[in-house]
Parts: sequence; C-alpha cells; structure tokens
Amino acid sequence: MSDIASRDYDLTPSEPRALDMPSPASVADYVALLKPRVMSLVIFTALVGLVRAPGEVHPVIAFTALLCIAIGAGASGALNMWWDADIDAVMSRTRRRPVPAGRVTPGEALAFGMTLAVGSVIVLGLLVNLVAAALLAFTIFFYVVIYTMWLKRWTPQNIVIGGAAGAFPPMVGWAAATGGIGLESLLLFLIIFFWTPPHFWALALYKSGDYARAGVPMLPVVAGPSETRRQILLYTVLLVPLAMSPFFLGMAGLAYGVVSGVTGALMLLLAVQVYRRREGAPAEVAARRLFGFSILYLFLLFAVLLVEAVAPAGFGL
Repeated sequence: MSDIASRDYDLTPSEPRALDMPSPASVADYVALLKPRVMSLVIFTALVGLVRAPGEVHPVIAFTALLCIAIGAGASGALNMWWDADIDAVMSRTRRRPVPAGRVTPGEALAFGMTLAVGSVIVLGLLVNLVAAALLAFTIFFYVVIYTMWLKRWTPQNIVIGGAAGAFPPMVGWAAATGGIGLESLLLFLIIFFWTPPHFWALALYKSGDYARAGVPMLPVVAGPSETRRQILLYTVLLVPLAMSPFFLGMAGLAYGVVSGVTGALMLLLAVQVYRRREGAPAEVAARRLFGFSILYLFLLFAVLLVEAVAPAGFGL
C-alpha cells in the first residue's frame, strides 16, 4: 500500500487484539465489504448474459452460477477494500468503510475476500463449467491485481482499462449457459466497457478533491477538468451507437432499439452539458446529472434486453 497510510491514517492497531477477543465487526460490516450496490449490478448484467445465451439452462445451474458470480464480485470488493484502506481513509466518500473505520482489520478483510474468491471459483467450476469458472477467476484477478493494485494508483487511464473488470459479468453469465463465449456477450462487454469512463469521470469531476488528497491519478486531477470533459464527450459519442448496435445487428428487438435510441440521446445531451458548463454550481450539477443518469441508462439497456429474452414469443418486443 502507498505511504498515505503512514502519513494520514494508521491501519495497524497499536495494540494487536488477542485471538480470544471478539471482533468488533458486525454482520453489516462484512456485508459492506462485499460492496452490495456493485454486486447487484454485477448480478443483473450476468443474469442478462445468462438468459440471452442460446439454449436452455437448468434453473438450479442458473441459480448456482449467479450465486457464484455474486460471491466472486463480493470477494473482489472485500479485497479492494483491504488494499485501498489507506486511500479510503482520506476520501470523504469512503472513510466510513469498515477497514478505515477500524471495525474490520485489514487481515480479516483479506481472509474474508480470499475465502470467498477461491470458494466461488471452485464451486462454479465443479457445478457449472470450467470456462465460466476461468472467466470469473480472471475477472477477480483483473479487478484486484490489475486495477486495484496497479492501474488505480499509476495512470489516469485506470478506469478505462480497469473498466474491463466490470464488463466481464455478462460474459461469465453467457459462459455459464453455453460453456463458451458468443458475439453477443462480447457486445455486452463492450457496452459496459465504453460506459464506464463517462460514468466514473462524471463522479471524479465533482470529487476531484477527494482523489487529489488520496493521491489517486484520476483524469481530472492529472489532466484537469477541461480534458476530462472532452474525454467524457468522446467516450459518450462512441458509446451511444455501440449501445444501439444490438438492434441494428438483429440481436435485439424494436423495444431495445427505441429505448437505446431515446436514452442514448439523453446521455449524449447530458455529456454535452458537462462539456459546455465549466464553472461553479452549474458545472457540478451537470456532472452529477450525468453520473446519476448513466446508472439509469445502463440499467434500462440491460433491463430491456432481459425483458425481450424472457417475454413470450409473439409478445411484440
């Protein structure tokens, strides 16, 4: 970990707790380590990948796959909090997390995350298939080692490359159903991959002070707000037609085409507002609106794909 810990926050208890002393951590603290909100998005996108895959999956296998993917995502969150406890402690958004708040020790978070990571991959491999298990293992590795330990503290492109970790779940779901990787699952991966930069950079614009204090080289800290706004607009211009491509390629129905077109236009409008409004409260409001809407945008895209996949034939979607 970086020297931020020793400078602003000591993660090592001054008097190590005896082994027979009860941990102050509650069940809620361990749930928080799993990053439930991120986990819910992972489950949702993995479910879409699973149900859109060709063929039929036994409900027990499908449930097992989603449970393992969810636990793997939670393991990634716990390991991320273990490693990032020093920078979490100096950021207003994260300082109340269990490790920097002292309710869970770094060792407990590490052991918890590793147990869940290994367990989820093994069970997925034994009960579902090896391809899905290998993809889940790579996703956990990519998020923890490539993104958290390396990219996040090294380059302003951290969330661009690291965004791949959040884009893998639909591919894992697809692999759980088919034992392979299909073109549509790659397209779902690309949609999330290109959605990630405008989503996180919008947040980084109005939280840049937090990232600067923590020494995290987010784009607004390193290249400045103007370049960040330009990059947000650029990635959104690429994202909108990409998100509509499942309709134009015949992989999704008319409902998806309409929703992806309308919400894509709104996403682009909000990105333009972020680009044009550069000073004071209007600039922060524009960034907050884009950040909030980007979550709804991705949810609606995948929700329509899910509905189209499960709707009875002839329903008109």
